[in-house]
Amino acid sequence: MKIGIIGYGLRISSLFRNIAETDPECRIVAIADPRKDELRSSFEGNADGIRFFDDADEMLSNVQLDGVVIGTRCNLHTEMALKVLKLNLPLYLEKPVATNYEDLFRLKAGYEASKSQVVVSFPLRNTPLVKLAKEIIDSGKIGTVEHVQAVNNVPYGGVYYHSWYRDEKITGGLFLQKATHDFDYIQYLLGLKPVSVCAMKSKQIFKGHKPAGLKCADCEERHTCEESTIKPVNRERGEYCSFAVDTGNEDSGSALLRYESGMHVNYSQNFFARRGAEKRGARLLGYKGTLEFDWYTGELNVYMHHEPKVETHRFDLNALDGHGGGDGILVRNFIQTMRGAEKSATTLDDGLLSALLCLKAKESAETNTFQNVEWNAELIPSATPASATV
Repeated sequence: MKIGIIGYGLRISSLFRNIAETDPECRIVAIADPRKDELRSSFEGNADGIRFFDDADEMLSNVQLDGVVIGTRCNLHTEMALKVLKLNLPLYLEKPVATNYEDLFRLKAGYEASKSQVVVSFPLRNTPLVKLAKEIIDSGKIGTVEHVQAVNNVPYGGVYYHSWYRDEKITGGLFLQKATHDFDYIQYLLGLKPVSVCAMKSKQIFKGHKPAGLKCADCEERHTCEESTIKPVNRERGEYCSFAVDTGNEDSGSALLRYESGMHVNYSQNFFARRGAEKRGARLLGYKGTLEFDWYTGELNVYMHHEPKVETHRFDLNALDGHGGGDGILVRNFIQTMRGAEKSATTLDDGLLSALLCLKAKESAETNTFQNVEWNAELIPSATPASATV
């Protein structure tokens, strides 16, 4: 199985660099990335059989592929995906699938005209925690879910202010960066149709008056600042000052999602929580009981409301691969879609809906309005698509 990769960044390299160990019949045969010379060197003699290209069109025109992986920066996801969808090839697409409304609708149209199986990088719904939660919810043990409280307190949030992620023109903001995962697993657990969104976001911490483009290494406070990336604990986050005038992204956000049944979900994310304050998971409440889980502890609890009973499940986090055990399942599902043996378990329909919810949350927060969740292009404000050169 011959795989081509468009945009070989950190996320994709961690998933696919050793793909032959996951499945000996699979191998990377082509990579399109402007850093092709640097990447070739990084393979340290293991690049035999891999062809490197400056851009996606050249790769797609010159190499016969069984599947394509897209791991470019976020604002290019749609444009690169459309190139692959036209070829009807199996596609692995990183999230968010689009960063503005115009790209979202272009991608939806391209997908509907294509025969491609698309695996969107949504590992959370594939994790043992969520699979168990789904099983318990579907059994009726806690009754019909009538309320959800979901949270994501990100302990490594500095990456969104120190690195290229600080540029909202690339990321589309942090609902699209983080909540897209959470909205997806919530959708998976509920199986209901969202009808409206209301949201707020704020930037209270990562703002300041340091000069644009300032790097931590050049700042006079580099030895005392808690966020300084010259400190070993912060070194992997990037190099730019998170208190400079050009630091983008909100540092907390919350959304209310109303569903067709009348029930609602509240979701909140935060990017300056640290150490033991980390938390990612949800509490789902029915009349009979409450189920809650947290990926950081690997624990799922079921509290029965009408009997003195608590059911606890604990997962061995050391036995799970990335994203709580979801990454490996994503990759294996993509391999099987290339073979024609499986259909995608995280489809582009899922990716499109999650991105729409995120864009609606962002619009709600910026306009102080409730937003209806509708696939109606006439209701969507126009946006200029990003440059599409890879």
